[in-house]
Amino acid sequence: MDTDEGISGWGEPILEGKPNTSIAAVKELERHLIGQDPTQIERLFQQLYRGGFYRGGEIQMSAISGIEQALWDIEGKALGVPVYDLMGGAVRDKIKVYAWIGGDDPEKADQDAKKRLEQGFLNLKMNATGPCERIGDYGELDAAVERLARVRAIVGDKIGIAVDFHGRVRKSMAKTLVKVMEPYRPLFYEEPLLPEHLDFLPELARYTSIPLATGERLYGRWAYKQLISQGTIDIVQPDLSHTGGIWEGRKIAAMAEAYDVGVAPHCPLGPLALASSLQLDACTPNFVIQETSLKMQYNESGDILDYVKNKDVFDVKEGYIDLPHLPGLGVDIDEEAVVEADKEGFDWTQPNRWSYEDGSIAEW
Repeated sequence: MDTDEGISGWGEPILEGKPNTSIAAVKELERHLIGQDPTQIERLFQQLYRGGFYRGGEIQMSAISGIEQALWDIEGKALGVPVYDLMGGAVRDKIKVYAWIGGDDPEKADQDAKKRLEQGFLNLKMNATGPCERIGDYGELDAAVERLARVRAIVGDKIGIAVDFHGRVRKSMAKTLVKVMEPYRPLFYEEPLLPEHLDFLPELARYTSIPLATGERLYGRWAYKQLISQGTIDIVQPDLSHTGGIWEGRKIAAMAEAYDVGVAPHCPLGPLALASSLQLDACTPNFVIQETSLKMQYNESGDILDYVKNKDVFDVKEGYIDLPHLPGLGVDIDEEAVVEADKEGFDWTQPNRWSYEDGSIAEW
């Protein structure tokens, strides 16, 4: 996003699996932005969100999110300060992070865990299961426990291991899985249920003492209102490239804080999504831990550092990333690398399509 003052801002308005749709949504919103004052971020957000009769949803909110990130980048650069200084200033000196390891293959999980420790991470996350039948799939549950047990044996008791259910497990089996995994002391259970079934969370919580986390597929503060107020969830996970941007994420975090709920932003995307998340983490009192997509197992064609000049901004040291100190989002994007990648094109489809033995579609 360029301004007539010569300041440019960057944002990441992308939805996994729907890049072309995301591009179209951003172009449709351009008319609300051209010629406007980029410092009026809240007003522009309201215009983008409320300017059409239909609101919300993953496409619209992802487009708004990337635009909003770019506006904050411009504002911070214009004033010569990081974005978090415009939101009350930092409340911590460094940011705790975790990294993904392969959780579907037991041996790959072992290998990835060792590599991540060598890279400086002290907290990890792995998938809980492969495709899991609605009921009776105890073989898959046994395999899931075995994978977790093997990783725990490799890393020891002091390393945090979050377990992502990915919405793959139906409530009937989730009740069992949260119990049988508990002896291996997961850091938290992520998305133990699909977002369509969050009303079941209070019952599921009765089966475990491990913290429950969710929210990557919720958009805007209104979607979090009931989730937070029901008093069951321990950690909310807004994705700042989907939920409405940095300031919307801060509003969600403030609402969560009032209910003693932590915030761990979801971030399997690129460098601008991570940079935006770090800005939120820096100024949020109830922040817990930050997901990173550095060398993530799904990123087969490259890494987020491929598009960043100041790569050291994401250096991990003893489980933490230092606070970003450059103005705006704090990331110097390699525009030439972005342009070259755009020339090649990118057909981003979901990396896997699973089915059950009878041929019916399984949750990925």
